[in-house]
Amino acid sequence: MSNEISAENLHRTAKYFMDSGRADTYAAALTMLEGFSLAVHVGADIETSRAKQVAVLTLVNLAHRTLLGGVTVVGVPDCQSLTALAQASKLRDAVAELGGRCSDTSPGNLPVAVIGNALSVPTGVPAWRMTWEGWRGGVAPLQHGVSLADDENFALAPMVAAACCVGEVFSYLADDHPMAGHRATGLSLWRPEASWHDVDLDEPVIEFLPSRLWLIGLGNLGQAFCWALAALPYANPYEVELMLQDFDTLADSNVSTSLLTFPATVGQKKTRMAAAWLETRGFKVVIEERRFGAWTGRDASEPGVAFCGVDNALARSALEDALFDLVVEAGLGAGPDGFRGLSLHTFPASRSARSIWSGVNVPASGDLHLPAYATMAADGMDECGLATLASRTVGVPFVGLLAAVLAVSELLRRLHGGSAYELLATASDSLDDVATIIMPAPVYSHGHVSALPMAPAR
Repeated sequence: MSNEISAENLHRTAKYFMDSGRADTYAAALTMLEGFSLAVHVGADIETSRAKQVAVLTLVNLAHRTLLGGVTVVGVPDCQSLTALAQASKLRDAVAELGGRCSDTSPGNLPVAVIGNALSVPTGVPAWRMTWEGWRGGVAPLQHGVSLADDENFALAPMVAAACCVGEVFSYLADDHPMAGHRATGLSLWRPEASWHDVDLDEPVIEFLPSRLWLIGLGNLGQAFCWALAALPYANPYEVELMLQDFDTLADSNVSTSLLTFPATVGQKKTRMAAAWLETRGFKVVIEERRFGAWTGRDASEPGVAFCGVDNALARSALEDALFDLVVEAGLGAGPDGFRGLSLHTFPASRSARSIWSGVNVPASGDLHLPAYATMAADGMDECGLATLASRTVGVPFVGLLAAVLAVSELLRRLHGGSAYELLATASDSLDDVATIIMPAPVYSHGHVSALPMAPAR
């Protein structure tokens, strides 16, 4: 990474401390993140639990991008890796592959996340339990004693628990939410507006999975879509056709927000990196390296369901022009006050994509009068460079993953006779407040395959 800060190597979470005025230089913002660390304690039951392995690998992949002081996982047994989320065959190696460090002893006075029946959890430090059941996942302070079944029924539920955990740890360390470390928070993917503690939601067992999808945008959201899809119980991923569309190249800044991007992949085309990652896991992939817009046309033989994860209003306004049968569009908030926000729209709906997104302008995220930008100007950065930096939004991977699992769950819910959501909006720090518009759900007729039955943990 270059020593000269630019839009290409900007750490998108460090920008939060610049844009909130808490850091007067970029170096100071990075130093704050370098002081953020996490210890993860896992139990021996992780050896035979695919769901618990999904939880720890997702937690490590999210947390090491935001908590630059490092993520240490304590108690990982010498066992096989049971998921497709990492290439390593051993779980300890998978943790290392995704940015974590395995240890047999607790590293000291760090905040702690607990998964499964971990023993010898330190006392006197902030500690959270990650827990899930059915379509629901979340996190609670360890002393609250909140614990769900931690079952094997739905791989996206432990992903929710991991994203909630990183969000709470980050808020606690950043000291920007008075309840962080003192509250339980989580989400139901079957009924997002309901409490995640509610066990009476008639959640179905996953029997069907989508088989033909078009992914528009391969940044924070697009890579999170891939991460979520790879955890689903496909019997034969080669039966799944994925069209990947993006025109851009991976930059250093993507490492801070995007789950498939590591320093070794910087400089590659986003589509080609994601295609290689998915193909290694058995999926059938086609790539399209043009910008998406009103000129994009879908052939009748191509996937009819699209996930959209771009932050360009002009592209979003054209989503229905490509003649998709169904579009699930995810968006993330911007700026130091809104970066935890997320929303989903589906189309067709009562409002068109064009009516929602035409004429929308995304304002610059940073105020050039803030100390960090004034310091850059004094150091010789020109107005164009400053304006480009200011236009980049604050970004964190845990919000992107929450949005992605909600988007994927929209299809799964429709496949299992549940509700269809025209609009869903919430924020990672206020998941008990979810705004929704529910609409009649037509029969899902866009391609599906049967799911492997989920074996219980031994």
